[in-house]
Amino acid sequence: RWLGPLVQLGAIAGLSSVVLVMMMGQPRIFFSMAKDGLLPKNFARLHPKFGTPHVTTIITGLFAALMAGAIPIGILGELVSIGTLLAFTIVCLSVLVLRKTRPNVERPFRCPFLPWIPIAGALVCLAQMIALPFDTWIRLVVWLAIGLAIYFFYGIRHSRLNLPAKV
Repeated sequence: RWLGPLVQLGAIAGLSSVVLVMMMGQPRIFFSMAKDGLLPKNFARLHPKFGTPHVTTIITGLFAALMAGAIPIGILGELVSIGTLLAFTIVCLSVLVLRKTRPNVERPFRCPFLPWIPIAGALVCLAQMIALPFDTWIRLVVWLAIGLAIYFFYGIRHSRLNLPAKV
């Protein structure tokens, strides 16, 4: 009985740290994507005084507040979990692919016990994803469709990779 409030306090502290990390990292991801042409140029603006990506910070904050106010915390937790696990799975599989396709690239970190660690990581992440409710998978597909639509209707035409090289 006494442990319940302690667990609740831990959950609040944990969620608070996740929100802070997201609010630090996500705006910079959008900023970098805009610099690469995958998002509109306004997203790549830095604050003149502080040198921070203020446009994407405001957008991310408003979006997070809207989501937190409109969607139950359990659903948000599942959505964040499946998205994070998918990202980790892709990273694990990418280690395997890049070691085969680009073996001569200098890497500051060498994965020990290759290929077993990335395979185990991908399998553990996939197992945890499979344990999530079916509705979470539907939400993941919807978010992926939104992301792909943004990429195919905007990003692919504006990407620096798609522009002719400057001589």
